[in-house]
Amino acid sequence: MSDGTMRTIDIDELPLELPEVENYKPAKDGRSPLANAGDWLNVTFADGTTGTRETNTMPQWAGSCWYYLRFLDPKNPDALADMDIMKHWLPVDLYVGGAEHAVLHLLYARFWHKVLYDIGAVPTKEPFEKLFHQGMILGENNEKMSKSRGNVVNPDDIVLSHGADALRVYEMFIGPLEGAIGWSTRGLDGIRKWLDRVWRLLEDEDKLSDVNDGSLDFVFNATVKKVSHDIETFGMNTALSQLMIFVNEAYKAPSIYRPYALGFVKMLNVFAPHMGEELYEKLSGETGISYSDWPEFDPSKLVLDNVQIVVQINGKLRAKFEAERDLSDEDVLKLVYEQESIQRHIEGMNVVKEIVIKNKIVNLVVK
Repeated sequence: MSDGTMRTIDIDELPLELPEVENYKPAKDGRSPLANAGDWLNVTFADGTTGTRETNTMPQWAGSCWYYLRFLDPKNPDALADMDIMKHWLPVDLYVGGAEHAVLHLLYARFWHKVLYDIGAVPTKEPFEKLFHQGMILGENNEKMSKSRGNVVNPDDIVLSHGADALRVYEMFIGPLEGAIGWSTRGLDGIRKWLDRVWRLLEDEDKLSDVNDGSLDFVFNATVKKVSHDIETFGMNTALSQLMIFVNEAYKAPSIYRPYALGFVKMLNVFAPHMGEELYEKLSGETGISYSDWPEFDPSKLVLDNVQIVVQINGKLRAKFEAERDLSDEDVLKLVYEQESIQRHIEGMNVVKEIVIKNKIVNLVVK
């Protein structure tokens, strides 16, 4: 007010709408552009007193400090969100954001939330239960993408040339999600070829079978276990590596058990949703892959019938061979002495000690 005191406006005067201004340059005295809006700036109250409105408004990121609350109940005219709805959904399970937003958003969002908690407006002390900072994709010259450097990649162009799924898969595959990774068009080409390879594999009805021949039991169950774990721990690149292993083994197999094909597609759908939905409908005759159950692995199928035995002579690697799991020490040693490379290295020598580590290593000590 004109006497220097502060006055708040009545609630029935809200919302206070900002005026239209001709330009957004600061006032000559350095105040915000609102200081140029004289008709709006100067106020005469009902009692005849006058005042000047405050021109320091909230910054542009202020709205992002509470949008996660408003998303829960966006049409509520009386509160940020209904308390029962907030009790059900808060705190946010996971927030994925860049480190560059740590101050101008995340720090203030947490501060605002704690103030709201103190006044009873929200039911939780913390806004987010877990925070993950993703890394940055650099230009092909390994510098931060910017127009001035001329190394910006337009995702719209990639969608047109390679498809949205190829773009998504490539971004998840090129390295750890939290790392700073350089862009590579060659790598993107490789991902597109791999997706085409997946499509050719699963559209071949002659390759699919409703009878399980057991050839993919181990690799499928190992894939479900690893992909499920890696997605939870943000190891998207290693999850995709395992999916690629499955595809390689599926091409070698005499047939693909249809439930295994469907399980693979459900996992692929996380990274390539357009292709995932198409393949799911083709394989199952149904739509709505996002609502289907996530595949589960059978621990008993993760035990291989055969194991690799490593043979050392005086501590040096001399042979490797496959053998049935859980053979007796005598049977394993018999197989060891049948290996040509072992016979060659112990010729004319005396074996003074045989050390057998079950299902793993045999070490021969010779003189």
